[in-house]
Amino acid sequence: MRSIGTYLSITLDGVVQGLGRPDEDTRGGFTHGGWGGAFQDEVMQQEAGKGMGKPADMLFGRRTWTDFITAWGSRTDGNPFTKHMNGVRKYVVSRTLDDADAWENSVLLRGDAAQTVAELKDRPGANLMIIGSTALVRSLHAAGLIDHYTLLIHPITLGSGARLFEGPAPLTEFTLTSSVVTTTGVIIANYTRT
Repeated sequence: MRSIGTYLSITLDGVVQGLGRPDEDTRGGFTHGGWGGAFQDEVMQQEAGKGMGKPADMLFGRRTWTDFITAWGSRTDGNPFTKHMNGVRKYVVSRTLDDADAWENSVLLRGDAAQTVAELKDRPGANLMIIGSTALVRSLHAAGLIDHYTLLIHPITLGSGARLFEGPAPLTEFTLTSSVVTTTGVIIANYTRT
């Protein structure tokens, strides 16, 4: 059985929306897009590189997958992360997409997220990693399918924006397995479900 992990940047007040660019996710009138840029450093890059070194397939919700196509799909910049993102197998969970042909190595999982991902998790293959895709993470967490969280906890509060868990999340206990603090004060915490 595969395990499912997540890699999410989050503020101290739980916001996960619009980390990378001002226009990344303006739903709900969100005006703080790009809040994560000031916190990038070499430690964060090294930790991300360690994650890329572990064999895993990617798992996306439709919205994040579509955004990542724009961000990574056509790049030819020699960046190791670009090479990784384009080369890895990517599963996209969607009820609305007709196909996943827009980005190489992508496979469409149609239907209910929890059901289709549970079926994928039960099949042999590489572990699965989710970057972003907060709605998918919430759904899979509620179904008891998330095994690991890597949270990049940024020392900032925004006061508005989509949060990791909107409303109650089911009782689930995790064990802190490792942590690193970056030079900009971001705590990179790795949790495994107990």
